[in-house]
Parts: sequence; structure tokens; C-alpha cells
Amino acid sequence: MSIEAVVLDMDGVIVDTEEVWDRERRAYVAAHGGAWKDGATEAMQGMSSAEWSRYLRDELGVDGDVETISKEVAAGVVAEVHRTLPLLPGAVAAVRALADHYALALASSANREVIDAVLDAADIARHFAATVSSEEVARGKPAPDVYLEAARRIGADPNDCAAVEDSSNGLRAAGAAGMVVIATPNHAFPPAPDALALAAVVVDGIREVTPALLASIGGA
Repeated sequence: MSIEAVVLDMDGVIVDTEEVWDRERRAYVAAHGGAWKDGATEAMQGMSSAEWSRYLRDELGVDGDVETISKEVAAGVVAEVHRTLPLLPGAVAAVRALADHYALALASSANREVIDAVLDAADIARHFAATVSSEEVARGKPAPDVYLEAARRIGADPNDCAAVEDSSNGLRAAGAAGMVVIATPNHAFPPAPDALALAAVVVDGIREVTPALLASIGGA
């Protein structure tokens, strides 16, 4: 095995926004005629913007069309990012170090405007050879589409890529894409045991995802 590229998730890996998304969706549901259900948070993790917006409308009873729901919830997340960027410990340094040794891509379920806001605010956009939102592919996570598209855009074989993920559906998506999976488990929403079992390595945050770790897995 030879790892030639690294594909990172964003929410829960680079920036601690999983709870921001959850809070914004809950508030939107409450303000637009819906009712939250047990399991809704877990169900939506990894979904594309079109998928979770339909879920809010069809499963939680939110009034409005899918495009409007998506844009308005995402706008709340962007506003929070601009107020206080909740970077995870060591994220910027880790991204810079990885980009010095590997082709680096991003495969995120976040809306494009959220991706751009986070990477610009953290001043790390230039380190990514490609960034992909799952709204730009046919299916969100746990389908592998966003990871496969990220690999395609940087000209890498998915089997030669390592993927860094924190959530159940993200881990499943990376595994289905054939990538070497590195898990940084989300503490607020821990991944399911079967999803975590897909990981070749489990570490405590992106700060531990170093070129040395990747070299120990598959070589630089």
C-alpha cells in the first residue's frame, strides 16, 4: 500500500461545527412548523444539503421548499462561523503539514458556502488541491460519491488515498470508496461501533494525523 493523497472531512475534523449544524436545524424546525424527532440528528449526519433539507420537510414537517430550507439553515451556520470559528485543536497546523507531503482534498457534507467560509476564515483554502461538497454529487454520505469525486479531482486512485473522518456515515462513505480510513471520533456524536471498525487507525483529533502517522500506515 502507498498513500499518495489525503482526503479530509470538515465538520468534526477541522472545525467543531457538528453541534452548530444541529442547533441551527433544531431552531429552524421549531420556527417553521416542524417537530424534532428522536434520532433525527444521527439520521442527518453525512446527508447532502438536498437530502437533509428534504428530511426536515418530509420527516420533521418543516414548511417550505427544499432549496430555501437549505440556504437559510446554511446561512445560520455561516453566520456562526463568522462570529466564532470553532477550529479543532491543531487543525490548521495539521492541514499545513499534510499539504507539504501529500495532495490534499476535502470531502464535506456541508453546503459550498459553508465550506468556503470555514476554509477562508481559517486561511487554509490554498492548501487544498480540490474541495467537494456532497451537494455537488449524486448521493451524500454514507454513499462514497463525495470521496470518489474528491479523488477524481486530484487525479488520485481512491485506493491510494487516506480519508480522515469523525462520524458514522462519514466513516462508512470513506470505507465504501476504498480509502484507508483514519477515524477522529466525534465526542458529541460518537460513531457507531460498526462504522468505527472500518478505520485502520483511531486517533484523538486531527492534530494526531501527521505525515509520520501516514508513513507508518502506507508510506509517503
